[in-house]
Amino acid sequence: MAETFIHIQQEYLKKVWSRPIPEIEEALPARYQDNLFHLQAFGEPCELHPQKILLAGEPVDHAVGILIAMYASSVTKEAVQFHPLKAFKQFQGAMGYQAAFHTNAERALIPHVEEIQKRQEEIIARFSGFRNEEARRCDFSFTLFPLPKIPLYYIFNLPDEEFPASVTCLFAFNADHFMPVAGLADTAEYTAKKILQGLS
Repeated sequence: MAETFIHIQQEYLKKVWSRPIPEIEEALPARYQDNLFHLQAFGEPCELHPQKILLAGEPVDHAVGILIAMYASSVTKEAVQFHPLKAFKQFQGAMGYQAAFHTNAERALIPHVEEIQKRQEEIIARFSGFRNEEARRCDFSFTLFPLPKIPLYYIFNLPDEEFPASVTCLFAFNADHFMPVAGLADTAEYTAKKILQGLS
């Protein structure tokens, strides 16, 4: 399985490195040095080499490596348009992935909302994010950056006597300009996994 992931990852990397280096450096955005790109991905320092990806200094041979490579091969120099925010299902072609997105990116976090609230500053710092001070009708809200141009806008409500806890994950309006829709769903899923790993 790891070999399959590496093969797919390398196919995307070929597309990345076929583009002019200044274009990729600006689009990612990233810092180019010593024949590789340095950026932040899924809360870790990431190195994008011509034939491999390192995350926190270790080679990536699983699905996260494919997501990073997919993003790097698709991302444009266009600026992120945060608003109006979009629900995942609003993206063209998203409905086939909607059920999995809701289960893996939103519902997976619901049992942990109280712990996430306690540790939100740590989570925000790890993902180079920020609090959503303008958010209304929620108990707390923040934005995380699993990839430099893929902000995830989270809205959390704590459980009370009348309602259970809830989690909503929204995207920037033009997020699908930087990554295919299926990749957006998987990015949110793996971000949720990383959040939960950080709680353990």
